Amino acid sequence: MTGRDDDRDDPAARDAAPKVPGRDALRVLPKRFYASAAVEPRDGGFAVVLDGRPIRTPGKQELIVPAAGLAAAIAAEWEAQGERIDPATMPLTRLANVSVDAVEARRGEVADDIVAFAGSDLLCYRAEGPDALVRRQAEAWNPVLAWAKRALGAEFVLRAGLMPIAQPPEAIEAVRRALAGLDALSLSALHVLTTVSGSALLALSHWHGALSADEAWQAATVDETWQREQWGRDAEAEAEAALKRAEFEAASRCLGFLRSAR
Repeated sequence: MTGRDDDRDDPAARDAAPKVPGRDALRVLPKRFYASAAVEPRDGGFAVVLDGRPIRTPGKQELIVPAAGLAAAIAAEWEAQGERIDPATMPLTRLANVSVDAVEARRGEVADDIVAFAGSDLLCYRAEGPDALVRRQAEAWNPVLAWAKRALGAEFVLRAGLMPIAQPPEAIEAVRRALAGLDALSLSALHVLTTVSGSALLALSHWHGALSADEAWQAATVDETWQREQWGRDAEAEAEAALKRAEFEAASRCLGFLRSAR
């Protein structure tokens, strides 16, 4: 990701290393080795350069993105680093790295995974009670299902409880068609939205502009919000939710930059 030959100074290489419980908690973050980050046009896209040298992915490929705004946002992540480089604070960089190193060669598999989420989508499994939670789920989720029927031609079956639902093949195929031909970076972002929210339908509705990022997040966390209101706050759960929301919002920003560049 840095373009340097010495992986000891490459935060992406460190971040890609196998995680060892206990030891990684003590892992020392690499020192910042560059003065400034900037954006340069390159090969029909935009590269982020550190002191004039392009960053590279953990797989040693030059990181080039198709949108100037996205490149600028990635450069801002690098510019914001202090004395140490913390990949955890660089969600757009990580997302772009994954799209180049992992998703580009496996776009079909990534699309299949998103489609699999649609087959057991969060929005289709409803609470059996209490009535107030049932109403809240319906208010947040029914408009998204109506959008999927109208915009994608996908009509999904609902069920109260957690027993598996066999969704109509036509609905699943409609989701697959919606993903056809997408570039690796868009698929990467949609996959993050899907896995974090538990809903391919929320991801697709946000991507198509039917929901804002905040509306999609609120819909994805209806149950968690309800539990918090009933039982109070849990600091550990809220910290985990904050990390997930940061990933969700980074994926949303990425899609926004790609949309504006078209």
